[in-house]
Amino acid sequence: MSLEAYFSLGLVVCVLLALATNRFPTDAILVGAMALLIISGILSPAAALAGFGNSGVITIAVLFVVAAGLKETGAVHWIVQRVLGLPDSERVAQLRMMVPTAVLSAFMNNTTVVAMLIPAVQEWCRRLQMSPSRLLLPLSYVAILGGTMTLIGTSTNLVVNGLLQQSGQGLGIFDITPLGVMVALAGGVVLFLMGGRMPDRQGARGQLAKMREYGVECVVEARGPVVGKPIAEAGLRRLAHGYLAELERDGELFSAVSPDTVLKAGDRLFFVGSPECAQELRARNGLKPANSDVDSLPMAHIHRSLTEVVLSPEFPGIGQTVKAVQFRTRYHAAILSISRHGQRMQGKLGDVKLQPGDTLLVEGGRSFANVHRNNRDFLLVSALTDSNPPDHRKAPLAMGLLLLLVASSALGWLSILQAGFLVAGLMILTRCLTATQARRSVDFSVLIVIASSFSLGKALEVTGAAQGIAQALLTLGLDSPWVMLLAIYLLTTLFTELITNNAAAVLMFPIAQAVATSLGVSLMPFAIAVMFAASASFLTPLGYQTNLMVQGPGGYRFTDYLQWGLPLSLTVAAVTLIGIPFVWPF
Repeated sequence: MSLEAYFSLGLVVCVLLALATNRFPTDAILVGAMALLIISGILSPAAALAGFGNSGVITIAVLFVVAAGLKETGAVHWIVQRVLGLPDSERVAQLRMMVPTAVLSAFMNNTTVVAMLIPAVQEWCRRLQMSPSRLLLPLSYVAILGGTMTLIGTSTNLVVNGLLQQSGQGLGIFDITPLGVMVALAGGVVLFLMGGRMPDRQGARGQLAKMREYGVECVVEARGPVVGKPIAEAGLRRLAHGYLAELERDGELFSAVSPDTVLKAGDRLFFVGSPECAQELRARNGLKPANSDVDSLPMAHIHRSLTEVVLSPEFPGIGQTVKAVQFRTRYHAAILSISRHGQRMQGKLGDVKLQPGDTLLVEGGRSFANVHRNNRDFLLVSALTDSNPPDHRKAPLAMGLLLLLVASSALGWLSILQAGFLVAGLMILTRCLTATQARRSVDFSVLIVIASSFSLGKALEVTGAAQGIAQALLTLGLDSPWVMLLAIYLLTTLFTELITNNAAAVLMFPIAQAVATSLGVSLMPFAIAVMFAASASFLTPLGYQTNLMVQGPGGYRFTDYLQWGLPLSLTVAAVTLIGIPFVWPF
């Protein structure tokens, strides 16, 4: 291989390591790599930026608008309420959750589907008196499986199809459906059989309801009316919504606080209780919050609401303390509590170092959920209020427009991109959503990640690095199409668990293309293997966005994904690898 090929391979390795560490934003890493390829002269600016004009990337952007129209009209909620119903047992709940989730995920972004179903599943669990962890991880897995059933089910399918179109081939909206249905059915059976043994964890909201999740820290004001009074006399012994757990004085911590303890100026009091405990303590003259962020929010209490959010790897404060992040300044909301792996974080809130997957309970304005719902920094899980209620009168119209998209594409009247543009335009013209909502619905960070990833794949192709990798695999004795199909699938699966699924697909496609050329066989089986393997992320919470979304609410640990995702991953791999050669022969 040439020096340029080795440089491209080295750059890919550096990108993989940087993405795996989660220390830098994904889009910044990939745009930086693209810039290096341009500066080094390996790719011309036109070639490096070609991904931004790829039909698959544009289709993803258009489908963001279509999905937003379905959400703003309440069409998805309307379907969920009527299909899910009110189950009377855990097993019935599993079945009612799995089928509509898979179907919805086949035709719209599965992240949106999971975000809308989490509150419904949590409500089920409260009615059935069971932990949400019994259903939330299967919810994420089923959404992933459902996305494999159509070409528009997940952005990865569209990305691979865009690459196929560049090579003179392409897929219809239902071309992958036979294999996708087999994968979804097999995976669904495995999930249902494992359902009774799903982990029983306690999510952030459930812990909060136990009265020990919410910690409120106060300081005794100098010259305040409680200075010099015993705790009982100051009215801090019998609170309606909490109790005094600890007292810190002059650097010494007292866990068993006597009601006769006399309060001194500067004493730090740690209370544990329900959310109302904070307001109860604020009404006590002589006490002030240890963290002034809550009281300094620029809105009256009646205009505030609680929202549960999950930090994504893109959150700029990963690895920093809550105090250093300045959450209130950045998002105009205050952090009230943090849950990690289903457990309340101990110690001072300001000293907690944030990690991807942490669930935060924040207090902000009623518009917080609406303003930040598409923010790449975190995923909104559930808000207690919604300032922008859907227009249910237009739900049937939005559903009709979705059917128009599917039918026009399936019958060959229009390409998926053309049908997407038509339906997205009709969504705006018929006021299913406004132009502002349409712009806000497009996740540009996702599009930048996908489009800039194309430059790495192109570099591997034009420098001969992809061909070199293919030849290296062949020299290892992997000269059978079946064995090479397995190798491509396993490599893609490994990449998608470490980095984003779309980046994994883009990096592996030129390698798959070189393998097919070297063997003198069809590219299609290897392209389909890349497509399905890139979506089959079940082993880590960071491999797929929906896995990260359910981690906090379900209280899952990292090992839960390995334990319950491995059987599913093996099942999907077996069905995919057996089915591909029969549908797309070598």
